[in-house]
Amino acid sequence: MFGWGVKTITTDELAEKIKVGKPVLIDVREPSEFAAGHVRGARNIPLAQLAARAQKLDPTAETLLICQSGHRSARAAKQLKRAGFEHAYTVKGGTLAWKGPLKR
Repeated sequence: MFGWGVKTITTDELAEKIKVGKPVLIDVREPSEFAAGHVRGARNIPLAQLAARAQKLDPTAETLLICQSGHRSARAAKQLKRAGFEHAYTVKGGTLAWKGPLKR
């Protein structure tokens, strides 16, 4: 677990989840950061907009959150957890730790 009682997954675990299916992957960085390069399949919902847009997400789905280094996504996972998302995870190390290609 990350600080704040947030569950984590590694980038290797994320790669495996992508390989076997289409996980709910939310990139909480700003749109300009997202456009500069993101993990394929990620949806961009900036951290500042997450609370307002959370009702459009399935609270029962495994929800993986990623940012640049893992700090904003940990905050996002904590925010979702408080909103009733039991399966919200932060990707440890974020896109900086991602070993695969980034979509631009």
